[in-house]
Amino acid sequence: QVLLVESGGGLVKTGGSLRLSCAASGGTATYYYMGWFRQVPGNERELVASITWSGGATYYVDSVKGRCTVSRDKNTLDLHMSSLKPEDTAVYYCAADQTYTGLVGGHAKYWGQGTQVTVSS
Repeated sequence: QVLLVESGGGLVKTGGSLRLSCAASGGTATYYYMGWFRQVPGNERELVASITWSGGATYYVDSVKGRCTVSRDKNTLDLHMSSLKPEDTAVYYCAADQTYTGLVGGHAKYWGQGTQVTVSS
């Protein structure tokens, strides 16, 4: 079992910055592919960024490229977001899976509880 706990969400003005953090514990989280998803009520969950267990490869959805940086250090996963826009408003979830396809396909085995990010216009 892998426990994922997100933190760092909040209210920020357009153009501001936030750093989300995910603390992973238990299992073999160190060797899992990890990523950040976000979801707006009524919409499907969207992959924002992912990173391999080694940290050697990252992925960003086009809408956040240049504004977000995903990183991991041991069993922590961070997402630094800058130049935030109202359309970034969503609940952000940390996720982990043993395979890349499992993670990016939205079928990750482990999920955090989510943290709300609200960007005011």
